Amino acid sequence: MAHRPALAELGLNTGKKTRLHRILHEHGLRNGTAFFLPYDQGLEHGPRDFFANPAASDPKYIIKLALEGGFNGIAIQIGLAEKFYWDYAGELPLVLKLNGKTEIPSDAEALSPLHGSVEDAVRLGADAVGYTLYVGSPAQEHDFAQLRQVRADAHRLGMPLIVWAYPRGSAIEGKGGKDSFYAVDYAARTASELGADVVKVNFPHPAKIDNVPAPYAKETTSQQAIDAVVRSAGRTLLLVSGGGKAGDDAMLEKARESMEAGATGLIFGRNVWQRDHDESLRFVAALRDILAKYPST
Repeated sequence: MAHRPALAELGLNTGKKTRLHRILHEHGLRNGTAFFLPYDQGLEHGPRDFFANPAASDPKYIIKLALEGGFNGIAIQIGLAEKFYWDYAGELPLVLKLNGKTEIPSDAEALSPLHGSVEDAVRLGADAVGYTLYVGSPAQEHDFAQLRQVRADAHRLGMPLIVWAYPRGSAIEGKGGKDSFYAVDYAARTASELGADVVKVNFPHPAKIDNVPAPYAKETTSQQAIDAVVRSAGRTLLLVSGGGKAGDDAMLEKARESMEAGATGLIFGRNVWQRDHDESLRFVAALRDILAKYPST
């Protein structure tokens, strides 16, 4: 297994170290790995994501599911945090998403505007904030400026910053696509360079090589690709996203390869809550079994 950075290696201030320790060692498996349940899709994709399991449209159901499943935390937008999280405050770490957008406009010049602040996260008792960064978008100048302010506020207030590093834009689509090895690898490095404490990426697909730079235009296994992405994140902890719902075997192999590469953990949403309740918990238990084999040193 590749080396996974320990908290002591990350150069964190006291507040950030305290909150990340709480997430990684006082919740979930308490072994330094992380398993988050994201629930920002209602804004990002609209209610269509809840059609497969209508119960999932209720935020209270999702928060309770995160508790039952032994997750390290839940990621939600400010409106849901203010209306629903207080029922479970202190029982489950909160990652407050500070920005987001609808899927209605084209992603050609994607930008995720701010609608929350680090101060909101402190007020709500959050243990981390989340920011979506669209790597490669023509709007990156404004995106980087937003992130700079969030990063400064997070440092000042001792709040860990998790960056959803998502390649987007027409230039990305012309170079392998948003989940190509090239794009995901670049996104991980960009988040690290811009000051993320934790980066969330999609699992890379190394077969997508149309018009990618030469070093990526060669045969690469999925394990080699995720190994490289974790290396690119360096001393930024890395979470691998579940993406759209897929078969159990594929998802479990994705989880195993990610942890073998040295990822800190997983952040699976639709692959969990688009199932019915009991099936969700069975799937979560299988993923926890994988995480248990990769404790942090």
